[in-house]
Amino acid sequence: MTEISLLEGLATTRAIRRYTADPVPDEDLASILWHAGRAPSGSNRQPFRFLVLRDGPNAVSAKALLGAAFRRGWNAKRVGDGYRPSKFADSMQHYVDHFESVPVVVLVCLERYRAPSPYEGASVYPACQNLLLAARALGYGGALTMWHHGVEAELRDLLAIPDDVALSACITLGVPVGNHGPLKRKPLGEVAFDDSWGQTPDWV
Repeated sequence: MTEISLLEGLATTRAIRRYTADPVPDEDLASILWHAGRAPSGSNRQPFRFLVLRDGPNAVSAKALLGAAFRRGWNAKRVGDGYRPSKFADSMQHYVDHFESVPVVVLVCLERYRAPSPYEGASVYPACQNLLLAARALGYGGALTMWHHGVEAELRDLLAIPDDVALSACITLGVPVGNHGPLKRKPLGEVAFDDSWGQTPDWV
């Protein structure tokens, strides 16, 4: 495996939705989640929790629930947003059609210590990005999604998730079919402003 720099990882980590059947070894999964846990959080409370689903009996049942939810979510989005056949649409269709065979699914949770807040994501989403970057560094790919909300009640019952724990994200992981990057992103001049809204910086 070729080592990559931090900046190269930031510039090339994209959502990966096609995976081989290869498993993610325990040591690699432990490393990915260890690095995810180095992320900053409010007051350094570290409220993020990682519920890993691979091939256990609960995981198989949870993946079946999630697969059905993801297919419903993508079908609604495809029709509602008017997606036409494209590389992206094809990858999404493959993703939802083969969800049950994804090697690793991580439910990223937030163990609440106060009432739900619109700001609580600031204490969990940095860990999600760390997770994806760590996976990239070790040669894996991942995608962060939110369609787990469609079966949240069923997942809570199945996986014994307490009521005071938020299900903040669902991340899939595996060995990519294809490669990371290069990324297609908007130019910096379109997303960064200087001194006032809409003012393109001279330094971009």
